[in-house]
Amino acid sequence: MKKGKLTFFTLTILLLLIGFLAFYFNDNHQLYGNDKDSIVKVIKSIKGYENKSIEILEVKDFIDLRVVGFLSDNSPGYIQFRKNKDDNFVWNYVQVRDDETFSSFIPDPLRMFMFVANNENEIAKMQVSINGQKLEQKFIPYKATVAWVDFPETDNSQYEFRNYKYYDKDGNLIKENN
Repeated sequence: MKKGKLTFFTLTILLLLIGFLAFYFNDNHQLYGNDKDSIVKVIKSIKGYENKSIEILEVKDFIDLRVVGFLSDNSPGYIQFRKNKDDNFVWNYVQVRDDETFSSFIPDPLRMFMFVANNENEIAKMQVSINGQKLEQKFIPYKATVAWVDFPETDNSQYEFRNYKYYDKDGNLIKENN
């Protein structure tokens, strides 16, 4: 009888050890966006981005939200992370605009534009009307950058965007969208 109890005890300990090791190794393989190197690993772990070149341009934190502007094979994009209960950043959204040199994004739930440009971008200035208020942002052409523009204050959470205008470094109109 003593031998049977010892075997049951040994088997129980062995199962607990296997369960702990499985949990430990599974948890350690989770990728977090806690620094630039790990952010690149997270992006490359996403289907479709495994073999792309990734260049991190800017990491910006907003309390429990992290937004990262990057280039994927020289195309502008961003990835968004949320802080979990262990203070690790877990990705929840990624977007890339293939074959563009300059792109604007509005990361949720922020009320601001995020502009991401690669080193082929010729846009030096952009103007847009938001709820009737004209906003202007300057950029450094031919340099990979990220720029942020806050939306104007409003009584509600609705925004109307009109009259986008893009200019080169000499002030010449490149493109206009209404």
